[in-house]
Amino acid sequence: MIPGGFPEQLWLSRPRRAAFLILAFAALATNIAAPPEPPLSGPTVAALMFDPVLLDESVPARRQVGSLQYLGGWALTSDSARFGGLSNLHIESGQVTALSDSGTLFRFALPAGSGREPVRIDPLGDGPGPATRKSNRDTESMVILGPWLWAGFENHNMVWRYRLADLRAASSAEPRLMRDWRGNSGAEGMVRLADGRFLVFCEGLSDNRPLSDVILFDGDPADPHSRASLLHYRRVPGYRVSDATILPDGRLLILNRRFQWLEGFSLVVTIAEVPGAEAGAIIEHREIARLQPPLTIDNMEGVNVTVENGRTIVWLVSDDNFSPLQRTLLLKFALVE
Repeated sequence: MIPGGFPEQLWLSRPRRAAFLILAFAALATNIAAPPEPPLSGPTVAALMFDPVLLDESVPARRQVGSLQYLGGWALTSDSARFGGLSNLHIESGQVTALSDSGTLFRFALPAGSGREPVRIDPLGDGPGPATRKSNRDTESMVILGPWLWAGFENHNMVWRYRLADLRAASSAEPRLMRDWRGNSGAEGMVRLADGRFLVFCEGLSDNRPLSDVILFDGDPADPHSRASLLHYRRVPGYRVSDATILPDGRLLILNRRFQWLEGFSLVVTIAEVPGAEAGAIIEHREIARLQPPLTIDNMEGVNVTVENGRTIVWLVSDDNFSPLQRTLLLKFALVE
């Protein structure tokens, strides 16, 4: 989510963007209370539809953007109103696990083209506060390893660890160094390093500060006894971190997102070395790709990396904020440095 009077909005085509602006200004001119949030629903299975998308509709043959080679992409829709808001992504053995910013886990098979597949929908029952309030299940970062799932909660600035099999909570912590993070700019990205340490990235504020916070944990961030150090990430000017993951060679791949009313969404993908353990260390980066209109882009909030035939594959997913004017996109690229 992006702080402000409205939820995050994707880059729209001109007609759709005009329609959105009309609706936005109409909302500003009225004083209609938002409907109450629906009660939590239990596990279920729904249908998920995959529609292929081009990287650039104005140049259908385009495949390259910076160091990313486009391999394919899909717009995802479902017959369940609960599908959407995808903020985190994990892909393993041909299966997608995505966590929404309303604390709901979606599991489905990777698409091979257009079609229809089942999606399993499981809410996180355990978490900070009652599950019927979305602000108590605002999960913006995730790590999956073996039988465990770690989730970072905005608003509460907490990290919880769950058993992946049944989503039962095993432990939780409210790290001291995260307590002062603003409600809607907290734990936006989380990475487990090869040596068992974790990095948790703060999204940061919409301002011109050159650095944003990163917490380095010497172990499980959901363990209150893990030691933590405050580091910093050198921000891409005008952008904020929306997720991060680890590359096969151990480097960090980081998503940096921006929304502007006249431009819509844009995304800068950076690569950085893993920082040292000393407090105050700054994570420097280099830009490898910039996605902006007219490229197919939305509110890109999740990233994961896999390996296919020796190639590093970068997957991106977008958060549609449950808006009919936005899309859930799953995009696939090869990293070609």
